[in-house]
Amino acid sequence: MLNTTPNGQKLLEVNNLKKYFPIKKGFLRKVIGHVRAVDDVSFYVNEGETLGLVGESGCGKTTTARCILRALNPTSGQIHFYTQGNRMVDITALSKSEIRPLRREMQMIFQDPFASLNPRMNLLDIVGEPLLVNGVTSRQERTERVAEMLRLVGLRPEYMHRYPHAFSGGQRQRIVIARALALHPRLVVADEPVSALDVSVQAQVLNLLLELQQRLHLTYLFVAHDLSVVKHISDRVAVMYVGKIVEMAPTEEIFNAPRHPYTSALLSAVPVADPRIRSQMTPLKGEVPSPANPPSGCYFHPRCPYVVDVCRTQTPPLEEISAQHYVSCHRARELKLAGLGQSASSSTNLS
Repeated sequence: MLNTTPNGQKLLEVNNLKKYFPIKKGFLRKVIGHVRAVDDVSFYVNEGETLGLVGESGCGKTTTARCILRALNPTSGQIHFYTQGNRMVDITALSKSEIRPLRREMQMIFQDPFASLNPRMNLLDIVGEPLLVNGVTSRQERTERVAEMLRLVGLRPEYMHRYPHAFSGGQRQRIVIARALALHPRLVVADEPVSALDVSVQAQVLNLLLELQQRLHLTYLFVAHDLSVVKHISDRVAVMYVGKIVEMAPTEEIFNAPRHPYTSALLSAVPVADPRIRSQMTPLKGEVPSPANPPSGCYFHPRCPYVVDVCRTQTPPLEEISAQHYVSCHRARELKLAGLGQSASSSTNLS
């Protein structure tokens, strides 16, 4: 089990979470294997902070997020959520009827604002639907709440009678954010909320999320693959690779002093806005392993330039090597790796 920060109060704690999807074959649909989409993941989120969950496509980020909200049922593990009364609830052990009251405290912002809005509903119905489902039956009260939410995200209340097709991509994402915040949740899971938007609009939406976090005391689990976005918004970052968390640390530390080779390789691909710094991208050899047939030992060892024999046979635990800095690597304590904008030649292999 991971420890919270010294001054932080936990809101969410995930322990040994697994989500396996069965592989079926033949007329009788016999199970012949499993896709390990999420494979023994543990992390925590403190109240009021933003944890960025990053990694390549297919690494299990979105599956992890959906398991936390119980949109998917986990295979095993515990997901502890601390309610408003500071009561700890294991989300994985709740029935559908028991988890429904918690929906008010946990909401999701979806990746695609075009697909996540019903084109047959206007803004009053879209943003007001969570209120109706949760017992706000007065249409006047819902209208007032929807107008309040639209103002909060930078849209005019008179837009509530328009339909999604009348808005741009950035405006649609603001509508999605308004819907997610309609019930005043404490935890917001943002699944790549700006990846479908233009770069200029991305900055506006990110700044809006930061402003709303301060005003409404929100906690974010921010799922993304763009490290530049994650650096801008996150307090801490967790890096995933083939269903596992390989490194987790405060944002500045993980960007300036990564301790896992995969994290360093990801950072080398981030462009730096300084013409004096030449690109030092370190391409990884090989392909990402299949989660249906992962390699033995460390999942990253077939692509790691620092691999040794123990990496091929033993799975490294996620251990704390310094304050709040967790790494799953046998050689984390002896490797010095390049961070963002640093020259690859400055990293040394102490083998």
